[in-house]
Amino acid sequence: YAGGYNVALRSVDEEIICLLNNDIEVTENWLAPITRLFKSDDTIAAAQPLLLDDKRRTHFEYAGAAGGYLDRLAYPYCRGRIFDQVEENHQQYSDSTQLDWASGAALFVKKNAFLEVGALDEAYFAHQEEIDLCWRLRHAGYKIAIATDATVYHLGGGTLAALNPRKTFYNFRNSLFNIVKNDHSANWLGILFLRMVLDGLAGLQFLFKAKPAHFMAILKAHASFYAGLSDMLHKRQEVKRYAKKTSTKPEVFSIVYQFFVKKRSNYQSVK
Repeated sequence: YAGGYNVALRSVDEEIICLLNNDIEVTENWLAPITRLFKSDDTIAAAQPLLLDDKRRTHFEYAGAAGGYLDRLAYPYCRGRIFDQVEENHQQYSDSTQLDWASGAALFVKKNAFLEVGALDEAYFAHQEEIDLCWRLRHAGYKIAIATDATVYHLGGGTLAALNPRKTFYNFRNSLFNIVKNDHSANWLGILFLRMVLDGLAGLQFLFKAKPAHFMAILKAHASFYAGLSDMLHKRQEVKRYAKKTSTKPEVFSIVYQFFVKKRSNYQSVK
């Protein structure tokens, strides 16, 4: 995903580019709201439309729903989707608000900003590479947004199905990469340690559920993380060179705690 787009986008001359998955069905006049959104604020560097499920068109879609956020431990969640719990769409998220990240399934990005922060990180290969890109764009002072009056339908799971251990590998490893590269707080090492402990608990849960392939995928993800750690620390310094001193506090400290302990399964209950 990352490498292919990097090659292609460098040969495209348009100011705003759409990275569109081939399992997306667009709707009539869907581009007009996106165009208006970018024209309304020059600091917007990336945006997404509203993502609905192609299989259940009354519901949001897992990959981006009504816009993405990160908790303090860098777990991604969405307006309309917490972990695997996807909400029905009742136009409850109709405001075009700022996001932490926009979905790579239908990602609009300004080419100049895309190149300014170093494009997609090809070390990720796939999964969470758009979260890393959006985090770096926010470091550079740009905004991430959503046009909720633009709608697409996403089939999802075409590259790696949700039950594929390879998907588990990329999600766990790349999330750790995100912390090293982009969490520039004073206690980032503590956040990384806590996240790795939670990864271990997730691995034990996979064992208890008789899913040893996913347990092994987490072990492999951590091994791959350590192998790539030196490179990520170097990239962390590259990000710091253009990062501004502004930062936003996450709405949620731990979406894991909210979901598994407090039993809160929708965005409105956790924010």
